[in-house]
Amino acid sequence: MEILAFGVQADERPLIEKAFAPHHDTRCLDVFLNEDTAPIAAGYEIISTSVNASLNNRVLQTLAAGGTQMIAQRSTGFNNIDLQVAERLGLTVARVSYYSPYSVAEFAWTLATAVNRRIVRASNRTRDFDFRLDGLMGRDLRGRTAGVLGTGKIGEAFTRIAHGFGMNLLGWDVAENPACAALGMKYVEKEQLFAESDLISLHVPLLPATHHLIDASALRTMKDDAILVNSSRGGLIDTDALVSELRAGRFTGVGLDVYEAEAGLFFLDKSLEAVEDDTLARLVTFPNVVVTSHQAYYTVDAVSQIIDTTVQNVLDYQAGRRSENVLVPAAPRS
Repeated sequence: MEILAFGVQADERPLIEKAFAPHHDTRCLDVFLNEDTAPIAAGYEIISTSVNASLNNRVLQTLAAGGTQMIAQRSTGFNNIDLQVAERLGLTVARVSYYSPYSVAEFAWTLATAVNRRIVRASNRTRDFDFRLDGLMGRDLRGRTAGVLGTGKIGEAFTRIAHGFGMNLLGWDVAENPACAALGMKYVEKEQLFAESDLISLHVPLLPATHHLIDASALRTMKDDAILVNSSRGGLIDTDALVSELRAGRFTGVGLDVYEAEAGLFFLDKSLEAVEDDTLARLVTFPNVVVTSHQAYYTVDAVSQIIDTTVQNVLDYQAGRRSENVLVPAAPRS
């Protein structure tokens, strides 16, 4: 059997082909799954998708009509999939429920330190042989307060690094993580976390309850010189509200690896096209903002885990097994 994989990055392709080789052939496409590309899947029983795929009602209808029976998503997030429609159509859907939390946590810290110490501005200057220090002053993080929203595996890894910096720790989550509490984390209401934290990092999933968790009110509650980092999901932040606060001169720095309207932009080369997203165009002009293209997970360690789990999800589907990765189980076979 041949597996069709959508949205495969150049670095991923050899890893995918090697992982599937003992079991199946693979056809890797760099295009993302959406309404325009869904017909390509006709005749493929199993497809694999990336986090930026669009698996709405129309796409799922097209897949089912073409004979697809199983969707193996190569990500933890699945807010891009209409699970109710998939279940109604009898499509099996699986995801990767876990991969290296260190990849994302370490990248979140990369963003935090980059905006704090003005690394991008300094690098751009030195390329022009401008070695002035004006505008490059950062601040020590030791003794300051890190606020972590979401203290699961990634949030815990972020907290351990913050503890290593010697920071005070505040946390917010639906349930306390004993490992974070053992490091000295104090769990508080999110409003208190916003008001007292010098560095705020987001590590919660995107759900209806967390959409625009960081809204205009939350942003106004934060310190004027706070650092805000989002390496989770773009929809957690009301970007228009963030731009308004940045225009008012607030925040020491903002590091964003995700953007709420990133679909159709991130993972693609748009350098030769006119920018149609006015919010993103304005966002990247602020000197205290660093935007990256959803790459926090993108280490050989994490991607290899994601791919290995995806292969296992396919094998489990074929063997009739169900694991914690299954979002929509296989329809009963007649």
